[in-house]
Amino acid sequence: MTAHQQHPTPPTESVAGLGISLTGHDKVVALAGNPNTGKSTVFNRLTGLRQHTGNWPGKTVARAEGSFAHRGLRYKLVDLPGTYSLLSASIDEEIARDFILFGRPNCVLVLTDATALERNLNLVFQVLEITDRVVVCVNLMDEAARKGLTVNAEQLSADLGVPAVCTTARTGAGFDDLLDAIDGVVTGRIETSPHCPPPPPELRQAVEQLTPLIEQVAPGVPNGRWIAYRLLEGDHRVRQALLACEFGQVVAQQAAPPSPDPTPI
Repeated sequence: MTAHQQHPTPPTESVAGLGISLTGHDKVVALAGNPNTGKSTVFNRLTGLRQHTGNWPGKTVARAEGSFAHRGLRYKLVDLPGTYSLLSASIDEEIARDFILFGRPNCVLVLTDATALERNLNLVFQVLEITDRVVVCVNLMDEAARKGLTVNAEQLSADLGVPAVCTTARTGAGFDDLLDAIDGVVTGRIETSPHCPPPPPELRQAVEQLTPLIEQVAPGVPNGRWIAYRLLEGDHRVRQALLACEFGQVVAQQAAPPSPDPTPI
């Protein structure tokens, strides 16, 4: 199913209300992925020593941020908690969901394991339901080769409707192409059109009726259609968040002036 809508490149100020400082940065990239896909290695490869850690605002979950530069732009890279889904069944999933949905990063880099690609695509499709500003990184290609597995990145890109790049973070193989793909999505040089399975007509009609009601309850929510899909699929946590006005609170936090960061990176 497809809950996302095409959006122009969003203002990076969207992430300020989620505790992210933008001092000295032009764009924001979120790093998402399943656990054990090499996220830490990819994060370190991209950012080097230009990183620091803390906690997500109001949470005990650790957050890592870093910086990298490419083609004249300076990027803030935010490492989201490793999750298997965005269905908000855990605090890690809730954090990842809220950042992608409300932070509206300029690009979401979704990391997958080349040796278990089919399983990892579950998270890829869930991210694509929220945003079309996505690059899929197929990591651990060295391990895939040892198992006799190959990945056709060009075909995968065509199938998904967003760039897919094969990498081996341990050696840095493929990272030049990965940076170019991120730049292409952020600048609009690469057009994306996610290919998600279409919903049945009756579900599409229900979403069209429910979306304006959600937008009334939570004015300013970036993607009411995605929330409508979650409700119709029985996502209890999203229903609780909507009834408790949590989505509206996050939108209000975004609108508040960001606190100054004495130690920008």
